[in-house]
Amino acid sequence: MGSRAVAVVCRDAEAARRRFGITDGATGTVYTRTGRRFFEDAELERAVLARIVDAAARAGLWDELATDWLLLDAELMPWSAKAQELLSRQYAPVGAAARHALAASGEALDAATARGVEVEALAARMRERRVLADRYVAAYSRYAWPVRSIDDLRLAPFHLLASEGRTHLDRDHAWHMDTLATLCAQDPALLLATPYRVIDVTDEASVAEGIAWWTRLTEAGGEGMVVKPLAFLPGRGAKGPVQPAVKCRGAEYLRIIYGPEYDLPEHLARLRIRGVGGKRALASREFALGVDALERFTRREPLRRVHECVFAVLALESEPVDPRL
Repeated sequence: MGSRAVAVVCRDAEAARRRFGITDGATGTVYTRTGRRFFEDAELERAVLARIVDAAARAGLWDELATDWLLLDAELMPWSAKAQELLSRQYAPVGAAARHALAASGEALDAATARGVEVEALAARMRERRVLADRYVAAYSRYAWPVRSIDDLRLAPFHLLASEGRTHLDRDHAWHMDTLATLCAQDPALLLATPYRVIDVTDEASVAEGIAWWTRLTEAGGEGMVVKPLAFLPGRGAKGPVQPAVKCRGAEYLRIIYGPEYDLPEHLARLRIRGVGGKRALASREFALGVDALERFTRREPLRRVHECVFAVLALESEPVDPRL
């Protein structure tokens, strides 16, 4: 798991200056999903961009797409590279407190048992909770490691959103995956190709294959998978706009989001009654605005026209929707 990043990558510094107004000699910029600067270390950002520029040249993308810039949608790993405060202030304190309290409870219950007090049922419950707390710590630790240099980073691009003169939203997701796999193959030490499967939802065997792949992935410690229609712009179905993507996370990753004991029966019953209609509607509106912003930019419309869409997305981000959904 990583932090969502959008990378503007230009063929050279002159293209960055001419097309994006970048005047510090850099070959682009990496942004967070809300449009903020991703890297605090400018030299590290330059090094990452330079590696992508070189990989794109070796993959032949500059000439194939007749462009001197690319817009990539990606995840940057580890999660701790950007979300260190979330780890240190939220997840790590929960794990540490749970382990400390449950260890103390276990010692007290062992002492009570030695005195002949009947506490076996409670002791078993505390042992179960300790196991779940350990699994919680293991779950978030899997996505965090120290970042001392570019060698500790991995960038996984999964959409080639736009290049000079056009968006690539008319291409299906397989094209995006295959094109970016070609890019990633040129620098596998930094760039991570995202594995994927094309599933025919009308074929039971194909669906079973997809489920088995997801199961193997999550049981091996993977976060999960994102299920998408083959078309990037899926249009409307019988019940309205088709959701552009649904993230299907594994059981252990969900432990990070919902807490160490989320999968106990009493908690699962509560979680199953959540309504996600509002979140789906919000995602659809934000997606449509993002598409409109990209198309306006590639058509070279005035910047204020692009900003209309961007500000609308930021306004929608303030909607009171549970971020864990």
